[in-house]
Amino acid sequence: MEKFLGYRCSLCGQEYGTHEITYTCPKDGGNLDVLLDVQAIHKKLGSGGLPTGGEPSLWRYLPLLPVSDPGGLDTPLHAAGWTPVFELSHLAQSLDLSRLWLKDESRNPTASFKDRASAIVLGRAREIGAEVVVTASTGNAGAALAGMSAAIGQKAVIFAPKSAPPAKVAQLIVFGARVILVDGTYDDAFDLTIQAAQEFGWYCRNTGYNPFTAEGKKTAALEIWEWYTCHVSSFTCQASCDEERVIPGADLSRLAIFVSVGDGNIISGIHKGFKDLLSLGWTESLPRIFGVQAEGSAAIANAFMAGNESILPVQATTIADSISVDLPRDGVRAVRAARQTGGQYILVSDPEILAGIAALGPVGVFAEPAGATAYAGLVRAIQQGLVTADDQVLVLNTGSGLKDVRAAMQAVPQAPVIEPRLEAVKALVH
Repeated sequence: MEKFLGYRCSLCGQEYGTHEITYTCPKDGGNLDVLLDVQAIHKKLGSGGLPTGGEPSLWRYLPLLPVSDPGGLDTPLHAAGWTPVFELSHLAQSLDLSRLWLKDESRNPTASFKDRASAIVLGRAREIGAEVVVTASTGNAGAALAGMSAAIGQKAVIFAPKSAPPAKVAQLIVFGARVILVDGTYDDAFDLTIQAAQEFGWYCRNTGYNPFTAEGKKTAALEIWEWYTCHVSSFTCQASCDEERVIPGADLSRLAIFVSVGDGNIISGIHKGFKDLLSLGWTESLPRIFGVQAEGSAAIANAFMAGNESILPVQATTIADSISVDLPRDGVRAVRAARQTGGQYILVSDPEILAGIAALGPVGVFAEPAGATAYAGLVRAIQQGLVTADDQVLVLNTGSGLKDVRAAMQAVPQAPVIEPRLEAVKALVH
């Protein structure tokens, strides 16, 4: 593909051609950044920015993606992305913020952010003729791969820890993937997946291992940029619509984005998306990116706060299973996502995460623990003075609360049980 030049190692900087390597740098195991041909993209699109009016999915950004469209136009694969942004005015007022938005990734086909990565990885799988795609997952990434694969008839194998929430395991099975539960942690499943891929010739989707996962996740940054340019910045929606393009040059410096972090691939993918826009000249600045980790799964935050990039494993324990990771596989780039944008890392407790679920419910958002972690991080950031009333804030909800009903029930009071008599209702109401 003319727009896809190859890869660059995020650690040593070594560059590789498009067919020289598949996963990580052979020299140091570093994660690979996909290199786009900026000149080719400009030649194709001109200097006027990105055309508007594309399909309402992540595939509207195909000119900025290193894959071809894998097909499945009328399937859930082409419903991934283009998730809504809601303004949370009441919560903004209670937090003393000028503007607060939430981008709701639970609206994706399998109800989590991970659909973005799986859609792009499947595009790559089709290009290289992969017969089977495999991944390790605590549930969401696996559900995304299973659902997107089912949409286009791709064989998928999922390794998940047996402790994964039953609702997430049910998704994997219903979508028709081959599901293998591992008597161990996510990290055990991750390592086993790589071994199985090498043994059987499967294409491995593992987060923080396959470079195309970050390319899928960067599409959220592209959507935030387009939304902000058209609806928030001085470049009005009317101007964009008149010219049938998203006008480049929006200033994102006032925007602060809060992202929950586990293995680090979502935050690094979002950072990559904004960096791509900067290299194209389509934004003048980067938003501040805040990574939020659970106190019981804080390997990346620990490195950030120590002022280095040394990711040391922890024994992860948190109610937010989606971000419970002993050894984050994309930790270095995740540290840089906050550091290079003027952001921070914030730690929150499990009770704060549950409080986040309860706070988002009354505004119509049902977040799973990992999604509510980002909001809990915002609350903590305000308490620490890291965010002020002048900041414009966007929080990412990365998944639906239906993924983990057990956790949701811990976040709210239990409903009373009464006898089926009106008198019992009256006694309860009064």
